Amino acid sequence: MQFPQSLNRSQLPLFEAFLGQSLTPQLTDSVELPSWAEESEPFSELSLSGSMNHCRHLLGPVLRELSQNQDARWLTLIAPPAGLTNAWLRSAGLNLDRLLVLQPRSGQNSFDLASEALRLGRSHTVISWIKLQPAQRLSLSCSARLGSAQSLNIRLD
Repeated sequence: MQFPQSLNRSQLPLFEAFLGQSLTPQLTDSVELPSWAEESEPFSELSLSGSMNHCRHLLGPVLRELSQNQDARWLTLIAPPAGLTNAWLRSAGLNLDRLLVLQPRSGQNSFDLASEALRLGRSHTVISWIKLQPAQRLSLSCSARLGSAQSLNIRLD
């Protein structure tokens, strides 16, 4: 089953492993990719609504899959909600050896911390929980490109 996508946004490879198959069509040498499809977007946003229990149930498999990434770099969580405790992360089956949880220091905000973590490139994926403005989305995307990482922002509505 295919879902409609905007032509201005490409599907991120971030979730290909989660889905179990590549979403990229097989192309022959004679087909030329359009310029917007040549580079995948390193920023993605997931919007969840409902109770925290429901959101954790949906989020668990995604975080577990990302924590088991074969990339030697970290899966980094920036200021996760209080409901995502160490006990819950462990019970959800995350590989805690490849997980880094960061909290902003005084004078620093979650956005700045996420940008820095992405830019440094020590994480394959940086997950944040920030209400973002359009310019901030672009900034996270640029930081992710610099660090060859993926940025996933989760909005809890």
